[in-house]
Amino acid sequence: MTARPDLITLTDPRSAAAEAYRTLRTNLTFAALDRPIETLLVTSASPDEEKSVVIANLAVTMAQGERRTILVDADLRRPRLHTIFGVSNERGLTTLIVEGTALDSPPLVDVGVENLHLVPSGPLPPNPADILGSRKMEQVIAALKSQADVVIFDAPPIIAVTDGAVLGTKVDGVLLVVSAGRTRREHVQRAVDILERVHVRVVGAVLNNAPRGVVLGGY
Repeated sequence: MTARPDLITLTDPRSAAAEAYRTLRTNLTFAALDRPIETLLVTSASPDEEKSVVIANLAVTMAQGERRTILVDADLRRPRLHTIFGVSNERGLTTLIVEGTALDSPPLVDVGVENLHLVPSGPLPPNPADILGSRKMEQVIAALKSQADVVIFDAPPIIAVTDGAVLGTKVDGVLLVVSAGRTRREHVQRAVDILERVHVRVVGAVLNNAPRGVVLGGY
């Protein structure tokens, strides 16, 4: 795979930003000692916070830590992970939902990183929230868990649509991406309130676009 510019963990693994992602990986591990995280949803409060870049680099870091990692693009409105990794979006999560036999052989895409596979979004549906909240989605999660140590989902911004909150109820934890100088404090609080109302476990937040571009984990 030709590394994409967004994947700092591959293009410049010795950089401060790459080290910050490794710190985030460690923080997630220690934050979940009592309740291990096998399924994690990463989202943001509002659009344009580069959550997909954060989740892609986090997934690479997890894989580099010798954990079998599956990254799933569950943003069925504005999917971006296939673009970041430079792969086809012809088959993916929606394929698993609508094709009866797809669960037997999930469309796991090799992105050229050891221990990491991607499930792109697939063709976009007219009813994303209904799909993510379905029983079939629970079967998809179970099938992917059986093939990985950790499954990470990218989801739409929380206060924009209900998709993230719906899917958040089906995973072990949710991580919020917050953009320095861009995300409004009230939007973050509103996102947390929405997640807490449906009893979602918020495991922490990531500060993106901090000085010198460092991504920080806060718990």
